[in-house]
Amino acid sequence: MDKNYTKLWTKDFVVVSGVNFFLTLIFNLLIVTIGLYAVGVYGASTSQAGLAAGISIIGTLIGRIIVGREIDRIGTKKTLIAGLVLFTVTTLLYFVEFSLLFLLITRFLNGFTLGIAVTACGTIIAQVIPDSRKGEGIGYFSMSTTLSTAIGPFIGIYMSQNGNFQMIFTLCLILGLFSLIVAFFVKAPSVVRPESSEETKGIKLSQFIEPKAVPIAIITLAIAFCYSSILSFINFYASEIELVKAASFFFLVYAIAVLVSRPITGRLLDTKGANFVMYPAFLLLAAGLLLLSTATTSAALLLSAGLIGLGFGNMQSCTQAIAVKLTAPHRMGLATSTFFIFLDAGIGFGPYILGFIIPVTGFRSMYVLLSLFALATSALYYFLHGRKKLAKNAAATVS
Repeated sequence: MDKNYTKLWTKDFVVVSGVNFFLTLIFNLLIVTIGLYAVGVYGASTSQAGLAAGISIIGTLIGRIIVGREIDRIGTKKTLIAGLVLFTVTTLLYFVEFSLLFLLITRFLNGFTLGIAVTACGTIIAQVIPDSRKGEGIGYFSMSTTLSTAIGPFIGIYMSQNGNFQMIFTLCLILGLFSLIVAFFVKAPSVVRPESSEETKGIKLSQFIEPKAVPIAIITLAIAFCYSSILSFINFYASEIELVKAASFFFLVYAIAVLVSRPITGRLLDTKGANFVMYPAFLLLAAGLLLLSTATTSAALLLSAGLIGLGFGNMQSCTQAIAVKLTAPHRMGLATSTFFIFLDAGIGFGPYILGFIIPVTGFRSMYVLLSLFALATSALYYFLHGRKKLAKNAAATVS
């Protein structure tokens, strides 16, 4: 790696982390408010409002798949700038009140361009972090997403109750423009691609998905599936068990647990190996889900949030670091894209699948089953990655 990138807290690391924070904040802000907008302006049904919220995730997935193949050829900074320009343009479309179909198209395109920009952010971060500090660096970087997950919905709900949607769209536009401006100051290192053209001949799955990252991405998919039950149903569950007030602090406690623990777990990943972090995290996630299933008090509900943050929150950054470590430098963009494709798929499609299970099991039994599923996933992790030498020891660098 270039000698200019031997430190962790470089200007480029800070700027790209900031851009990622603003982009994901916009995403989380809109996903909790756009359904209300669809109902209020276009008289959308509940299912149509849900589609307006979720269709951006589909766009993000497609954006990641497409850009993952081309990012190293185009260049990471060029991809980031292009993604931010298109993201800002599609954000402007929210100001046009034309039809529900137009809103759905806008949401899809906005998600598509977001997928391009955030994949570029993740790839640049993977390039500028020193190899010996990959786990620690990606842990800090992923805090930007964690913070946005807690702050974005809070701002969105507050503005929808105390302002109007034009104010919400204006804030999103300002944050998008600011991200675009500061991105011009990023200096992303160039990556030398091998002379062999075998990777680019014809149309192959390996041009869209990094095979070396798939095993750990499968684990990411499984734990994201568990976490999707929290994102989509915690408010419904809290209402059922009469802990609505406590539930409003759930993601705040979750975020605090992640922010406090990630600097520690990132260093442990680099010095002790992935297994030292992953196996305890599986247990913590399973314990959090089990406690959530039995919660009858505010304290129990919020304690479960902390356990889930220590579990899923740290596994998310750990699996991303593993995906990058396993991959050759010229395919880091594809590895990053692969990781996020599986993560988004778990979070995006999980609620749809769980929607068929809840009427049969109820919320409490569903969380018990997901706790067992998390434990079963730890066994799958052993076979897919945990038994390998790379996972047991301080991770080696792929050159």
